[in-house]
Amino acid sequence: MSETRNEILKQLIIHKGEYVSGQMLSDAIGCSRTAVWKQVKELIHGGYEIESVNRKGYRLLSSSGQLTVTEIQTGLNTQTLGTRIHLYDQLPSTQKKAHYFAEEGAEEGTIVIAEEQTQGRGRLGRAWHSPKGTGIWMSTMLRPDIKPRQAPQLTLLTAVALVKAIKKAVGIECQIKWPNDILYKGKKLVGILTELQTETDSIRAVLVGTGLNVNQSKEDIPENLHDVATSLKIIKGEEVDRIRLIQCILEAFESLYLTYLQEGFNIIRLMWESYALTIGQSLTAQATNGETVTGIAQGIDEAGLLLLKDEQGTQYKVLSANIRSV
Repeated sequence: MSETRNEILKQLIIHKGEYVSGQMLSDAIGCSRTAVWKQVKELIHGGYEIESVNRKGYRLLSSSGQLTVTEIQTGLNTQTLGTRIHLYDQLPSTQKKAHYFAEEGAEEGTIVIAEEQTQGRGRLGRAWHSPKGTGIWMSTMLRPDIKPRQAPQLTLLTAVALVKAIKKAVGIECQIKWPNDILYKGKKLVGILTELQTETDSIRAVLVGTGLNVNQSKEDIPENLHDVATSLKIIKGEEVDRIRLIQCILEAFESLYLTYLQEGFNIIRLMWESYALTIGQSLTAQATNGETVTGIAQGIDEAGLLLLKDEQGTQYKVLSANIRSV
């Protein structure tokens, strides 16, 4: 999209629902009113619904439904997250691209988004179905001054941010399944994948990948996943504004991230536990000492490890996400 068209779109978004005169757009952008009209026509051709009324101007009625950097950044209330966004129509994986940018020295808060992933992946190399134009397939690059052993805390922080953002943007209350799945009534909505670039005992970058099912219909979800996966559209019965949702995610994430850096993990831990589906359940898992143990989930510790207490009252710490209900 041309710079002039971007600026016109930005002004229409800022004044969404209001008429913006051609002269005001011309003055703000520094081009002729004829040029403004040509660019508005291009926006309409691109799927934007824009009303034009003589002596009033132009009014943006609805977006194109596609993601654009201009729309995401306009009205985004963050300090660093989203100030640099790389948006692609298709990528093998946003995580792979985020790794590349991190190695090239990209600044903290750099975001990579794809309308479609052809090789989307979750934990343990599992495939993640990422159909075009239906979800939020996004990676966030961070450069926190923490030790590598603390990195799992950022996965838990991300889960909290997503639950908060979904509630704010869509009005749906979700739960977290240890450690990084967001569920609604037992069905998966979101997966989180956290990867590191490290040097000895320090972190160069943390890449947080998020796959969120937004506007898939039931037919868009593979048949073998119908019993375990869902989307916001299926839950709500209507399309969800992906741009608004991305903004809410970035704002919630940054707020929690800054709190974490300033005050530590404890407040994040308490919030995670308040949303946790796992607490109170009887689970079998592999403890940090390598034993397979069965016990009641108590919560998480200050490092972010899951706590299980067995029938004898012995408490174990669990790092592996390979848990199952008993």
